Amino acid sequence: MHSHSTTMATSNTPFLLLLAIAIFLSIPHLSHSEPQLTLDYYKTTCPDFARIVTATVTTKQIATPTTAAATLRVFFHDCMVDGCDASVLIAPNSFHKEERDNELNHALPGDGFDIVTRTKTALELACPRTVSCADILAQVVRDLVVMVGGPNYPVLLGRKDSLVSRLSDVEPNLPQPNMTMDVIINLFESKGITVHEMVALVGAHTLGFAHCSEFADRIYHYEKNVPTDPDMNPTYAEALKKFCSNYTKDPTMSAFLDLYTPGKFDNMYYRNLLKGLGLLATDQLMAEDPRTKPFVERYAANQTAFFEDFAEGMQKLGMVDVKTGDEGNVRDRCDVFNTFRT
Repeated sequence: MHSHSTTMATSNTPFLLLLAIAIFLSIPHLSHSEPQLTLDYYKTTCPDFARIVTATVTTKQIATPTTAAATLRVFFHDCMVDGCDASVLIAPNSFHKEERDNELNHALPGDGFDIVTRTKTALELACPRTVSCADILAQVVRDLVVMVGGPNYPVLLGRKDSLVSRLSDVEPNLPQPNMTMDVIINLFESKGITVHEMVALVGAHTLGFAHCSEFADRIYHYEKNVPTDPDMNPTYAEALKKFCSNYTKDPTMSAFLDLYTPGKFDNMYYRNLLKGLGLLATDQLMAEDPRTKPFVERYAANQTAFFEDFAEGMQKLGMVDVKTGDEGNVRDRCDVFNTFRT
């Protein structure tokens, strides 16, 4: 029986080879440009990957509860600018202007970078030069979201780290507080993210804070004869005016994005928007624009719907312009390129 099988295989080899080639050529997803990310990418090369990440994240988040919000911001600023490739992690140096040199990234919280550094250090001890910083950031963010009460979702792995980080790439790719909804929607759609996915992703503002400078225009000089944005709850606006009165002298002054449950991942952020308690102008706009308002109302009424859409949005965001193969590499350290550039 065994010899018969061998004979059959030998006689059919040319045909089978041609068939295999034909099948290979007919499968579009095998092209170089399509990333091949998988759930078990490190199954053999770093089998303790998930456990090490979770252990490091747990320790850090318990010690510093602002870590989850900080890392979500870093992840968003990374993925929106040239894709999820850890380019935002490169530390500024005197030879070259990196993404972090851009003013829009100056306020990124240090805890978001610190948790990646800690996780990278732990993984390098277990499996040297194996796990990319881009994958670490994606996995760390998911674990942190779960830790603070948010939804769990699968993270595909296999990203490579970028070989470049450019200051000039930042501004055209990040939403800013003074943008119109048209501009913001177009920006997200250019990354393949739909309006409802965008509204769900901005729900990350259920955690964390914004500096007074980011919303000062809304409370002090909205228009020439209207100092305060009329869409803002007046009692809330007055409280913020008093709280932020010294912001020009103290640029670190900041307020929670979610007034009531700033440390818990929930749908309170959307419920706040419907009461005029949105801190940023662009957030409050979502509760008024006819394209986004239905989703704000849906998530305010249904936390499960928010969690489901946020989970889908994060998976999609995590796949934006990822680098695979020779498009990138695995950095030895997350804050510098393997070959230091001058």
